[in-house]
This record gives sequence, C-alpha cells and structure tokens, in this order.
Amino acid sequence: MIGMLTFEPLPLAGAYRIRMNPAADERGCFARRFCAEAFRGRALECDFVQRSISFNLRRGTLRGLHFQAPPAAETKIVRCTRGVAFDVIVDLRAGSATYGKWYGEELSADNRVMLYVPKGFAHGFQTLRDETEIDYEITPAYVPDAARGVRFDDPTLAIGWPLVDVVVSSRDRELPLLGALAC
Repeated sequence: MIGMLTFEPLPLAGAYRIRMNPAADERGCFARRFCAEAFRGRALECDFVQRSISFNLRRGTLRGLHFQAPPAAETKIVRCTRGVAFDVIVDLRAGSATYGKWYGEELSADNRVMLYVPKGFAHGFQTLRDETEIDYEITPAYVPDAARGVRFDDPTLAIGWPLVDVVVSSRDRELPLLGALAC
C-alpha cells in the first residue's frame, strides 16, 4: 500500500527489514520513512531521541561492531542515504536462541531499505563504495561510558564481510572477542 511501511522479520528475532512503499509519478516519488503508529502496532521502540550520520570517504571502510551496555542499550533504525554498505547486526542477548549469530544485508541509497536493530544487538557495516553515508535514528541518547563493541573479525562470529581490503580504526581493531565480552 502506498505510503505504508512494510516490516519483514529477519532471522534474528526482534530485528526487521523495513521497506518504504513510494508513490511515484513523473516528478519522482514520495514515501513515508517512519510512522510511530506502525511501530507501536508491532510493539517496537519508536521514541527516537537522536539522529546521527556516518560519512565514510573510502570503499572498504569498516565500522563496528558497536553497542551500548544496559541500562543505556540502544535501539536503532539504520539506512544508507548515499552509496552502498554491507550492514551487519549481531545478537548479543543472553539466553537468546540466536545469541552470537549475525545477519548482514546490503543497504543502499537506491534500495532505500532500513534495518530495525533492537536493544541487545551489536551493529557494524562495511562500505562498498567511496563516499557512503549511513543515517541512524537511535534511542536512548548515546552514553560514552556505556560504549562497547566486539571485534569485526572475531573467528567465532565468522562474518562474511564482502571486502578483504578494509579501513578500520585502531579502536575497532582492539575491541574484545565475543568470548571475552563483558556487557
């Protein structure tokens, strides 16, 4: 239906792919990209208090895998507004049937797909084009002391990053492996 959002459950419980359903004509298109009522109807977080972007100059830039520890655990809506990225989420919820499992999907300015990343998940991405921009809606606000992460190349996770030649910060290279994680 035009103007409505489509929510598609991902293999990791609580995470969703969200598709916009644009109305198109000779001028271009118009689409709803957020509707609190649609989120509430699925018992999803919808009180996003922070919006952020990540602009990445080079293809192969890898950021993550980041999350915030409770009680500042974040819920995110992630989308690519410029370029192309391989976006990854990892279930870190203790007791979850999919703990330690990951899911990855290509997000692009062209496909306009968004991912809903619930609390208890780590998030990261790798850019597949130069000058790629990722847009985030986040709740709650970022708390620096709660910032945590898991190494992007953790052999236990065995994430299938598309590009071998990566640009990674020293901070992300020094994140702990999943087995050493203390949330």
